[in-house]
Amino acid sequence: MSILRISFKRGSLNLVSNKVVLIFVLVLSCCGTLLANEFVSDTLELRSVQIVGNGRTKDSYILRELSVSLGEKMPQALMDKAVERSRQNIFNLNLFNAVELEKSIDEGFLDLKIVVKERLYLLPLPIFFLADRSFNEWWYDRERDFKRTTYGIQMNHSNLSGNGDELRVKAYAGFIPYVEMSYNRPYIDKRQRMGLRGGLFFSTQKTLAYRTWNDKLDFYNTEKRMRERKGAYVEYNLRNALYHFHKVYLGVTGMSISDSIVDINPNYFGDNGKNLNYFSLSYEYRMDKRDNFQYPLKGQVFQARITKYGLGVFKDANQLDVNTVFVKYIPLSNAFFADLGFRGKVSFPKLQLYPFVQGLGYRNNLVRGYQLNVIDGQNYGLITSNLKWKVFEKQFDFSKFLKIKQFNTIPIATFVKFFGDVGYVQNFFPELSNSTLSNKVLWGGGIGADIVTYYNTALDINYSVNQFGSSKFFFTVRRGL
Repeated sequence: MSILRISFKRGSLNLVSNKVVLIFVLVLSCCGTLLANEFVSDTLELRSVQIVGNGRTKDSYILRELSVSLGEKMPQALMDKAVERSRQNIFNLNLFNAVELEKSIDEGFLDLKIVVKERLYLLPLPIFFLADRSFNEWWYDRERDFKRTTYGIQMNHSNLSGNGDELRVKAYAGFIPYVEMSYNRPYIDKRQRMGLRGGLFFSTQKTLAYRTWNDKLDFYNTEKRMRERKGAYVEYNLRNALYHFHKVYLGVTGMSISDSIVDINPNYFGDNGKNLNYFSLSYEYRMDKRDNFQYPLKGQVFQARITKYGLGVFKDANQLDVNTVFVKYIPLSNAFFADLGFRGKVSFPKLQLYPFVQGLGYRNNLVRGYQLNVIDGQNYGLITSNLKWKVFEKQFDFSKFLKIKQFNTIPIATFVKFFGDVGYVQNFFPELSNSTLSNKVLWGGGIGADIVTYYNTALDINYSVNQFGSSKFFFTVRRGL
């Protein structure tokens, strides 16, 4: 048997070791170079931004909405998301009918072109609307009485100086004569963070909802003036981050009612008799990441507001309200969408003047199936849910017939939806309104359709049923929260 012996001299061993180390370093260097090249090729730097189509709106007001800054670098996937988010932010300014962002990529640099289609900003609008709480109340409970309508004119300039500032003048007659003038400037500082809004208003009424009874509004009709209301307000706005909004509101209001209202509802102004004067101070915070403020399908919004009625100046009102809203919007696919929301209110003290007692039944604070009811209470909670299916979406071009470019394209989208709501109103004095719906869990649901069109206004048509088996068709025009 022979034995194979292998041996190395010290010098040859060092030579082999050096070769191994050299090969290892070369391999690492090549891999690092490849990885670096791949990273560089996948990273984009925003080099330039061009804006087209903004005849009136200033560039700085649009650039404020970008989610990415000039010179900023990020992976292409993140850059694509930032560009899309920027498009949504610009559209949510409510100054444009359409917003498109065109991308041009050149050796790791991104050049962005923002193409906007401006709306018609100066709008003298003839106004005709129902004075009741909703179309459904007017249709089912008020015998479709056209005397219960308010009409007039509203002059709006929603982009007066090109900075998204709005001047609004309202002059209404009919069921509720009303005059208001207001001005809103979103940003007053160079950093575009702080804004101001202010206004004056005056209204009179000959027909007044003087109480809630059996969870419905009771009206008193006469040819004499039942209520007069006037006031002024100023609001400070702060947007310290792209999706975070703060508001501080200070207002003064004076109201007077007739002797007849005092006689039939002594709790209307309580011990104040026929006159009520008060200051109101509120703070509101909103975190808003919805893709579309008026008809969102993706994102979330949280809003909290605390309001103090009566600051000890007139000593006529003394109430504290805390309101919250949270809604989560979830895209399930390109055609299916869901949302789940919560609304709540707590207020103090327990015994409140009638104009300040508002539970469920106003605006979007309602359990669907109870659209005809007003459920008074000091506190409430509401959970809403929707499952939507987008069945139709198209832009209709009428440029051949309509030469006003702000109106020659009309977008229409239709959603079929299933919905369900659960709510509860806490009323410490149900006997004052003979309420049978407060202090119990209420639920309702149904099926409906939303038709979304110009200015993201949604016509809501639904068939609702509540836990007592009452069912009806309801119609609502909705915008925003």
